[in-house]
Amino acid sequence: MATSTQPLTPANLISRYAADIAFVAEEQPATTVSDFTYQLGVAAENFEAAGIDGGDELEAGAQYLADGNAATDDTTRAVLLGKAAEYLARANGMADEYRDMV
Repeated sequence: MATSTQPLTPANLISRYAADIAFVAEEQPATTVSDFTYQLGVAAENFEAAGIDGGDELEAGAQYLADGNAATDDTTRAVLLGKAAEYLARANGMADEYRDMV
C-alpha cells in the first residue's frame, strides 16, 4: 500500500470515508467533524444490527477524530488523527459488506 504525502487532517479523513459512512447511516455525506462522528455512531449501530464486526473500531475512531480535531498541540493532533485513521481503516470495506447485504 502506498503511503500518502498529504498531511492527515480531520477534513481528509472525513473525505476518505464520508460517502460510505453516510450510506450506512442513511444520511447525506458529512462535511463536519461533529456530523461525521455522529454518523459513525449510527453506522456502528447499523453494522452491529447487520452482524458486521467493527462497530467498536468506528466508535473509537470517532473519538480519536474528535479529540484530534480539538487538540491544540500539533504533535498531539497528529498522534490522535493517526489513531483515528487506524481505527477507521476498515470502514469502506465494512460499508461494502453492508451494501452486499441490503
